[in-house]
Amino acid sequence: MTSFRIPLVALLLALAACAPVPQRAGIPTEWVASPNFNERKPDFVILHHTGDDTVEQALRSLTNPLREVSAHYLIARDGRIIQLVDERARAWHAGESKWGADTDINSASLGIELDNNGHEPFPEVQISALLRLLADIEARYHIPAANFLGHADVAPGRKVDPSRYFPWKTLADHGFGLWCEPPYPQPPQPFDTDMELRALGYDTENPAAAVRAFKLHFLPEDETVGLDERGRALLNCLYRKAAG
Repeated sequence: MTSFRIPLVALLLALAACAPVPQRAGIPTEWVASPNFNERKPDFVILHHTGDDTVEQALRSLTNPLREVSAHYLIARDGRIIQLVDERARAWHAGESKWGADTDINSASLGIELDNNGHEPFPEVQISALLRLLADIEARYHIPAANFLGHADVAPGRKVDPSRYFPWKTLADHGFGLWCEPPYPQPPQPFDTDMELRALGYDTENPAAAVRAFKLHFLPEDETVGLDERGRALLNCLYRKAAG
């Protein structure tokens, strides 16, 4: 067997070629690299449905420069997981959005699109793939359970994805998201719906939109206006869970 050695200089050049180029100032500066830093990490995962009938349509939208929309991952109906944006980069998936005090969700999150037109159930194979991806993400970034959210949660009144068919309870059973099962504890009286929605994270600038977003996530079968006694009890239960 013939043995050979790669010159050290050539090896270092090859490694440097593989490394990401540092983002530097646009004017002349002196570069002295410090080892004391961390890459920005996501604090949220935001889930979407594509609104398209096929994964090919979704891919065309998510990779079209004129559309200016993207996500880190796209999960096809058959369970294929397609990565579109480096996790270290800021994808354009949440738009104008807010959760708690955070008004730049794109900068603080990973976006996952599910190949679904919004009017159909999500296939089991697709949800299984999503759960595998979420487990991988959580293991690397330790994102709190309460920070796995839908686009509608962070953009009430503007977005309705990932639709009333999305299995939020299944995700919560695996540790991704909050959930409460009845019977719910009796909420305090008097009960301030807006305050508890804000405490959970919802933007209540439009209170009715915030209630609709909450119900889409936690009470999708309830098409009435506002929150009844059961809804208020559920909201209080979720608030208590989020507060620990």
